[in-house]
Amino acid sequence: MKSGRYIGVMSGTSLDGVDVVLAAIDEHTVAQQASYCHPMPLTLKQAILDVCQGQAVTLSTLGQLDTRLGKLFAEAVQMLLKQTELDASDIMAIGCHGQTVWHEPLGDAPCTLQIGDNNQIAALTGITTVGDFRRRDIALGGQGAPLVPGFHYALLMHPDERRVVLNIGGIANISLLAPDCPVRGYDTGPGNMLLDAWIWRRQGQPYDKDAQWAATGRVNIPLLRRMLADPYFALPAPKSTGREYFNLGWLEKQLVGYGTLAPQDVQATLAELTAVSIADQVLLTGGCERVLVCGGGARNPLLMARLSALMPGIEVNTTDECGVNGDDMEALAFAWLAARTLSGLPGNLPSVTGASKATILGAIFPVLND
Repeated sequence: MKSGRYIGVMSGTSLDGVDVVLAAIDEHTVAQQASYCHPMPLTLKQAILDVCQGQAVTLSTLGQLDTRLGKLFAEAVQMLLKQTELDASDIMAIGCHGQTVWHEPLGDAPCTLQIGDNNQIAALTGITTVGDFRRRDIALGGQGAPLVPGFHYALLMHPDERRVVLNIGGIANISLLAPDCPVRGYDTGPGNMLLDAWIWRRQGQPYDKDAQWAATGRVNIPLLRRMLADPYFALPAPKSTGREYFNLGWLEKQLVGYGTLAPQDVQATLAELTAVSIADQVLLTGGCERVLVCGGGARNPLLMARLSALMPGIEVNTTDECGVNGDDMEALAFAWLAARTLSGLPGNLPSVTGASKATILGAIFPVLND
């Protein structure tokens, strides 16, 4: 592994900002040194949501979004450099996931599309940038996601304890880390995505802080059962999903016939959907001794309480308790993946994605050293 400082950039399916993380990485350690969350302009967020949810878009609009996001990611990196008083020459590379606007890993021509022009990032920061991590895995027959289980293994594997690392971002995904077993992992379904979309529509708030609104509602069991009957939840792994599937359009179809249901009851039911769909999958894998939660959902007391209740006998903690800031986990993962790519090392796990073999991920956008 090429040792040095790396920056990871992640905007995620929640679209609540651009997370950038600075880490010192070598063959054996990943040491986080700084982090920063850059705001996502509301107009840009809405434009991305329109594309993700299938609204017709011109090639010109998509191209401009790609450029605008690339510039935003570069801005975020520059702010982190300013905050840490570092120069571009101090950084080995930037690992940028990009913003997923479409993910379709099944069918005659499987595809995934992340925008946020890496050429813009490299040009504006003067730092070699690694991006487009998902498509090589798809080219080898994989899902292209999730890619973080390999990082979870490197950072949080325990020699004796059976663990699940649970990331609750817009989508929720799990990594099963069991001694002497191949790593497994997949997307369980919606994490914060539907919760954020519903409160945005009904209250104009970007998210339900501390689940205060959901806590005022009651779970509607028939609606919950209807949602859990969606075919995605019964699909075998490997599997992955995103906003192109679980979005407001999906929710509106589920709500047909529930027009008199109080909005806060819908929010409570969506929280229960997230918790139950995660717990079901953890238990289906054979269970574990400890679930370590990261992502925005780790800060949601209602989700954390429900996960504990639905998985009796399993310790549910945040990754913070193991020394890894849960808010920065995914950005850290893409800094680590950039280091692996530059070192000529594979970044995917076929046992997770279903790819035919392990492979180097991503494309490198180099800069000339003066």
